[in-house]
Amino acid sequence: QVQLVESGGGLVQPGGSLRLSCVDSGFRLDYYVIGWFRQAPGKEREAVSCISSTNDQTWYSDSVEDRFTISRDNAKNTANLQMNSLKPEDTAVYYCAIAQSFHRFYRHEYLYRGQGTQITVSS
Repeated sequence: QVQLVESGGGLVQPGGSLRLSCVDSGFRLDYYVIGWFRQAPGKEREAVSCISSTNDQTWYSDSVEDRFTISRDNAKNTANLQMNSLKPEDTAVYYCAIAQSFHRFYRHEYLYRGQGTQITVSS
């Protein structure tokens, strides 16, 4: 049974950093693209970043490129999103999700997603 669990959310000041983690204790994630999408109140879902199953390709949305870094550790069945230089517009619920390809990830065609973790960027 797939159970993606996110952690690391919270309140941070503009310019600060947070690190999100995603883990599944019972389902192997290494066959899938894994990544993060976010949703802010009143806004559409936005794919933020994803990484290939083989750990050699990454993708970032224009809004987070050069500020966020995605990584995964297949041996530990985890993925992480390091978020630096956070801005108020990054405020949203962040979800970890898996998909069969980058293109499916972009189109929000997720196989599974977690329950989400709130990130609030505010002074």
